[in-house]
Amino acid sequence: MKIVCVDDEPLLLNTVVSLCKKLPQENEVITFTKARKALEWFDNNKADIALLDIEIPDLDGLTLAAGIKVKSPNTAVIFLTGYSQYAVDAFKVRASGYILKPIKYDRLAEEIEYALKKMPHINTEKRVVIKTFCQFEVFVDGKIVAFSREKAKELLAYLVDRQGSRIKRQQLASVLFEDVQYDRNIQKQLDVIMRSMRDTLKTYDALDIVELSKGYIRVVPEKMDCDLYRFFEGDTNAINSYRGEYMNEYSWASLTEAYLYRKKMDMGKGAEL
Repeated sequence: MKIVCVDDEPLLLNTVVSLCKKLPQENEVITFTKARKALEWFDNNKADIALLDIEIPDLDGLTLAAGIKVKSPNTAVIFLTGYSQYAVDAFKVRASGYILKPIKYDRLAEEIEYALKKMPHINTEKRVVIKTFCQFEVFVDGKIVAFSREKAKELLAYLVDRQGSRIKRQQLASVLFEDVQYDRNIQKQLDVIMRSMRDTLKTYDALDIVELSKGYIRVVPEKMDCDLYRFFEGDTNAINSYRGEYMNEYSWASLTEAYLYRKKMDMGKGAEL
């Protein structure tokens, strides 16, 4: 596992390196006292974990985290700080964790373990990896897919949630536009969204994960690796990575989230027996 740590205090960097060496994983730790140098490093390198101070003189940690997410979307960011007031802003840049100084080994190990479990499982036989636990993200060949329209991303999210079932256009409209009347105007808007989604997938050479036929649309589960699908298949890694959050940005996902929660609770009771 490759870990990048950025802090303007050399003493703290040495402490973090020592703690990381004690982790159960085999780790390589790269340290920086300058945030801009760290960001430049990500131009040609990748890391599994980035441990970032928030108050860094040359570039604040929140800005650094946002830059890292652009260059290396799969890197999990964990903030190390002496101030609790940054917590809300930290999670706006999709941070995986937040540790208050002084840093303790148990706390660091817990946050890194949690971050690793949230990372998308990579199936080398499938180019498309879809993450639904917490927030919805799509990866193709290890790169995050950037949708030009948020509704196009939501459309794909809903199709993934339906697990390959054929969905009518009218049903899609009721989800995307909150049960408004399905008139000509809504049909045109839906056409634009569907075209945008397909154009985005085509850009990443991943259009084959969606299938259109006779007024219906569906995803093709066999063409992707998805944590939701692996959860229902009984995959241990997927079950452990589910922490009660599912596609947080979409209200319609709450039904599946409740079902996943109950399912995991039942699994836990069975394990106790």
